[in-house]
Amino acid sequence: MSAVLIGLMADTHDRLPFVEKAVKAFNEEGVELVLHAGDFVAPFVIPRLAELKANLIGVFGNNDGDKALLLKRASETKGKIEIKGLFAEVSADGLKMALLHGHEAGLLRSLISCGGYDVVVHGHTHQAGVRREGKTLVVNPGEVCGYLYGRSTVAILDTEKLEVKFIELR
Repeated sequence: MSAVLIGLMADTHDRLPFVEKAVKAFNEEGVELVLHAGDFVAPFVIPRLAELKANLIGVFGNNDGDKALLLKRASETKGKIEIKGLFAEVSADGLKMALLHGHEAGLLRSLISCGGYDVVVHGHTHQAGVRREGKTLVVNPGEVCGYLYGRSTVAILDTEKLEVKFIELR
C-alpha cells in the first residue's frame, strides 16, 4: 500500500498571495486531496484554489460571509471544490476523518474524544499543531493568511505513516 498525501489548510482569510503559495506547495508535493478547515472568507478565493491539481473538500468557518456565493463559486469548479457545510466526514486510504472549523469548542472536543475518527482536522485558532488523543490524530494546519501570528502554514498528512509535515509559506 502506498501512502496518500492529503493537504491540510485553514484560515485563508482572503490573503491571495499566500493562497497561491499554498496551492503551489500542494501541487509540488503531489497531494491527492486537500482539506480546508474553513474561513475561506470571500468567494474570490475559490478560483485560486481551483488551480490545485487535487480536489478540495472544505467546510465553513465562523468568518465565511456570503456562504451562498461561496457555494456557487465552488459549484463552478465542476466538482473540483466541494464545500460541505459546517462539518464533513471524509474517508481516504482507509482513514475516517472529521473536518470542521473548530469554533464550537464543545463539538470539537466531542469529535476528538468520541473515538470514532482516526484524524480530526480543524482550524480557527490559527496555531499550527498536531497531537494524539487516544487513537485520534488531531491536526490544526495553522493559518494560511499569516495575520494573527505572522506565520503562514499548511500541513501534509501521510496516510500510511499517520504523520504530519508542516510547510511554512514564504
